Amino acid sequence: MKLRQLLTCALVALASFSSHLVAAPLDRVAVQVNDGIILQSEIDSMVNTVKQNAKAQGQSLPSDSALKTQVTERLIITTLQMQMADRMGLQIGDLQLDQMIGNIAQEQKMTVSEMRKAIEQDGTSFATYREQLRQEVTLGEVQRIQVRRRIQVSPQEVSSLVEMIEQQGMQNSEFHIGHILIEVPSNPSSAQMEASKERADKTLELLNDGADFKRTAIAASGGPKALEGGDWGYMNVNEMPTLFAELMTGVKKGDILGPIKTGAGFHIVKIFDVRGRETQELTEVHTRHILLKPSPILSEERAKEMLESFMKQVNDGSADFADLAKQYSEDPGSAIKGGDLGWADPTIYVPAFKDNIELLQPGQYSKPFRSSHGWHVLQLIERRTTDATDQMNNDRAYQLIFRRKYNEELNAWLNEIRGEAYIEVIDPMQRRG
Repeated sequence: MKLRQLLTCALVALASFSSHLVAAPLDRVAVQVNDGIILQSEIDSMVNTVKQNAKAQGQSLPSDSALKTQVTERLIITTLQMQMADRMGLQIGDLQLDQMIGNIAQEQKMTVSEMRKAIEQDGTSFATYREQLRQEVTLGEVQRIQVRRRIQVSPQEVSSLVEMIEQQGMQNSEFHIGHILIEVPSNPSSAQMEASKERADKTLELLNDGADFKRTAIAASGGPKALEGGDWGYMNVNEMPTLFAELMTGVKKGDILGPIKTGAGFHIVKIFDVRGRETQELTEVHTRHILLKPSPILSEERAKEMLESFMKQVNDGSADFADLAKQYSEDPGSAIKGGDLGWADPTIYVPAFKDNIELLQPGQYSKPFRSSHGWHVLQLIERRTTDATDQMNNDRAYQLIFRRKYNEELNAWLNEIRGEAYIEVIDPMQRRG
């Protein structure tokens, strides 16, 4: 389990704990967030879960006070986003949730029943798992809706990035980044700025002397990944926030960079690892097919029988596949071309069509099969592997720029909604800074 999963597990525990609040006479309000509250029991439960999971994976943690500060901040941010979801009327229904759970189980090569049993064996009720997943999806949707509209990617940005990719070959490397932010107050005085700089220098000194980076990040960082130990995971240089990207030239595993001063404070960056990226190649297929669509006039059985008859004629040489496609196929785009679909990435096709392509060698025909479009027979004419770097660079450059801006805008948006909210920490020990 990665450290970033500690918070997820803690949120699961909170959902279970909330059903027993009435039986907890010593519970009290710890934070007021607009017209909502965060209970002390929620903070304590999350802290305990983080500790348990850290112990299980051998991760050291900072003091209880530092950990509680990070947990409280995360709960405030989560509460603000869930309040916004309520105002937007954003709800994840049970049917949508069931479909997501089914997809997760399928990805893990399990049935839903098997996945449920595994979850319950880990000590979490399936109902709690469902509600925690519902919250995760809700948060993701709120962020997507609010942040996406803040982002614009110009053609000039895309072309510039494509040129950089081609010139520097930076797409061949990914960097595992750790980050610590020593914050400064808004409109800081000279003394406040100097105090933050001294904290940053001291933090860097401790790290250079061998202090655990993740533990230090949890204790000291004001960055968005603090509770995950400052771990941003693997990123291509073009996916990173601009601050990180500008530091990557010539770095190697284990390097610690900083402090770097920005308006937000002083940044310390560690390179946990560097790895290469695979060459961008694309396997394309050249296929042709005949499609029959069942209807009140054409039954499922009759459509399959007709295709079997067509293939018998093709195999014994009494009919030509292209002629049959022109006469009978109900795919107007390809029928006029004898069923020819041209060269394409097989992943663009529906699963049943793609899966049947994978079963064939060049020149072979499939047996009749059903897809979401109807009944097909297809022929794989040829396969080829192409260098897709040029073809994919524009699309990839757009996505990389978008992801970089998304990370930056998400952090800015979260800071905005927190700054606009009414937040009162009832227990002074829970206040930040």
